[in-house]
Amino acid sequence: MTGGGARGRVAPEGRRFLRGHRGPLGRLAGWSLLESAHSFLGGYAVARALDDGFLAGRTAAGLGWLAAAGAGALLGGFALRGVFAGLADLVEPLRDGLVRRAVRQALDRAVADPAGARDAGAVSRLTQQTEMARDSFAGLVLTVRSFVFTAVGAFLGMAALAPVLLLVVLPPLLLGVAAFLATLRPLAAVQRRSLDTDEALADRVGTLAEGLRDIAACGGQAAARARVEPLIHAQERLARTLAGWAALRTLALGTAGRLPVIALLAATPWLLGRGVTAGTLAGGLTYLLQSLLPALNSLMTALGSAGTRLLVVLERFGAPVAAAPARRGPVQPVQPPPSRPWTGPAAELRGVTFAYGPGAAPVLDDLDLVVRPGEHLAVVGPSGIGKSTLTALLAGMLPPDAGSVLVAGAAARREPGKGAGGPDPRRTLLPQQAYVFTGTVRENLTHLAAAPGAPAPDDAEVRRAVRALGLEDLVAGLGGLDGEVSPRLLSRGESQQLALAAAYLSPAPLLLLDEATCHLDPAAEERAERALAERGGTLVVVAHRVSSAARADRVLVLDGTRAVCGTHEELPARSPLYRDLVGRWSQGESAQ
Repeated sequence: MTGGGARGRVAPEGRRFLRGHRGPLGRLAGWSLLESAHSFLGGYAVARALDDGFLAGRTAAGLGWLAAAGAGALLGGFALRGVFAGLADLVEPLRDGLVRRAVRQALDRAVADPAGARDAGAVSRLTQQTEMARDSFAGLVLTVRSFVFTAVGAFLGMAALAPVLLLVVLPPLLLGVAAFLATLRPLAAVQRRSLDTDEALADRVGTLAEGLRDIAACGGQAAARARVEPLIHAQERLARTLAGWAALRTLALGTAGRLPVIALLAATPWLLGRGVTAGTLAGGLTYLLQSLLPALNSLMTALGSAGTRLLVVLERFGAPVAAAPARRGPVQPVQPPPSRPWTGPAAELRGVTFAYGPGAAPVLDDLDLVVRPGEHLAVVGPSGIGKSTLTALLAGMLPPDAGSVLVAGAAARREPGKGAGGPDPRRTLLPQQAYVFTGTVRENLTHLAAAPGAPAPDDAEVRRAVRALGLEDLVAGLGGLDGEVSPRLLSRGESQQLALAAAYLSPAPLLLLDEATCHLDPAAEERAERALAERGGTLVVVAHRVSSAARADRVLVLDGTRAVCGTHEELPARSPLYRDLVGRWSQGESAQ
């Protein structure tokens, strides 16, 4: 649950936000003031048209006052256009600030949790809740502004016609508003619990999804369902509770929207006896039915739905990031970074076991592996056997359940607070989905080389990398190093080639390629792998062709029960799985 401290911070932060955007607020107020003239003229012109025009036998005067009311309506429409034009200047900065805060909270939570606990609620905050806050804030600004200035125009009009009208209209109006306001706090509490449950459900489903394959393999569907169903039922109960409060809110809305009209009609004989004219009564009814009550209805609807949603969502973003609970199981040792260049293994796995979720079958089980400096290692195995898991462990993206993973003699997963704020200069991981961004070709090729304290590669080095990977035609077609890259216009193979060139320029001594060449033809793949192996450093490749495995110094075969490591020539005799893979690959490459 979100604590009271978060609720206490929402109001002052909201005031700071509004103070920082006085310009857009001033423009909104100016256009709204112009719109209030329409509200004033609506009832006043009707009263004058009757009393000074039609009832007095002066048709032209009556038509003139009605024309003035029509002109006021046009003026209100023009003012409303200005309101919408300025609303984005107030709403979009709020959304941008919430997105930045959601990202910062997720990063802070990751640093606060040494064991790497997930914050799946960040996904809900970054997507659903930021959009909910933006839409709610926009609707709230529009309706509050409309009600305030419409009420000003309507009350001034009633006072100008006959102040006694306010004595009849205001008491039932205030009664309905008070009844409505009494529902806001419990409604906000229910919505707060609903968001808590939503985030817990997202976290629970995300955890189960990671081990879905193992859950199905182990027959754990019933246990998985038992972990999710209570949260689903809780969401159902909260939805029914929200519906009940919505019904009470509708009753309060009916009180505020209907009683003033009934009171005015019931008081008509008394008002006529005090000298109030028929035109003034018609003007008062016009203020109620055409201006005040529609604006009140919009306000109460917005406060009851958008207002409470906005308050609850802002509390989520204002909640402090606490250290997550520690995970069970062994914690891998964390060694300090070496003070001099490391001369031992490039990477090492010692008794590593990893499973996606408690109770799931291990993907890697008690795996020992030493990757020598400068070695080219290929990792092979059937789909889903754990090849990507192995690269993620070496990249420090996953912690092992048992054992330790070392890169250059230090823990692969860095300790929070010790250089964890940027990329690890010890290794670079290229996934199957190549990362290419909008920018120049030079920026796309050098972004991995931007290590702290390391000089950026000059154009000569960049061109050398382009030649090494055979990308001259691709770079020339993009307009040279200063050409603009549009990711959506690149093929998957072209994106992978740019990402491979960026890895070539990376200063990291360990490169991890997880199917990073799967969209290249065999010739381009061979050139890329040879260039990356010859650049210096260590190369670990998840291979999907027999030619890729044959180029490696050693091949690691993952078969689900035991891992076998050796050269391409000796493994067919030692591993039946590798012998079968080589046969299938050879047939597939021959067909190409």
